[in-house]
Amino acid sequence: MHLDSPDALDSPDVPDLASLAALLADRTRAAFCLALLDGRAWTPTELARLAGVAPSTATSHLHQLVAGGLLAEERRGRHRYVRLAGPDTAEMIESLAAHAPRRRTPVRSLTDARRRKALAYARTCYDHLAGTLGVALTDAMTAQGFLTWDYGPALTTSGAAWLSGLGIADTRPGTAHRAHVRVCLDWTEQRQHLAGAVAAALLRHALDASWLVREERTRLITVTPEGREALRRHLPQLVLD
Repeated sequence: MHLDSPDALDSPDVPDLASLAALLADRTRAAFCLALLDGRAWTPTELARLAGVAPSTATSHLHQLVAGGLLAEERRGRHRYVRLAGPDTAEMIESLAAHAPRRRTPVRSLTDARRRKALAYARTCYDHLAGTLGVALTDAMTAQGFLTWDYGPALTTSGAAWLSGLGIADTRPGTAHRAHVRVCLDWTEQRQHLAGAVAAALLRHALDASWLVREERTRLITVTPEGREALRRHLPQLVLD
């Protein structure tokens, strides 16, 4: 059966990209998915407030996103929360954002301008680092021989030793339920940043060591003075603005 034959369109093996695209075609649903890239679970009320819609409207949109497999629902007592379905979903959303056309929104204040600049510099992409800092980290690990790109991104022997020296637990395939090393297309930098189990472990380590600080209830990440010193010590090739 040829893919362009009428019967092929009814085959259960043909991906229904139109249904997936329809889920993200609404700006409110798209805004929810972008907000949930912070990796935490949100209540419908929080998301309604973020998007400026009525709670009933938010609930309707969330039902569609859960039914479509982009979000997962959690119940904590009588309270309902939603989060992205997993890291693969987060990486897809980040990649789609990188390919999406830019829609200009007015800068309303100096605080707004600073926040946008901070978001572009360092933020979470679900469970790993994104933005200028995430791309710079990927570049530095490559320059120091910790990553190789010969057959796609892979951790080298020296990279594994470097992680071990930092005290980061084994992240090889089979020790985590996700890809060891992969990349995301960064939507602000338009370049690739490190994703997968290694990137998630690095972010957890940096947060636990207080090299990085996550701003409460946002995706923003701040590099502490101690973090700048530690990152320069452990990754001399890292360029920090």
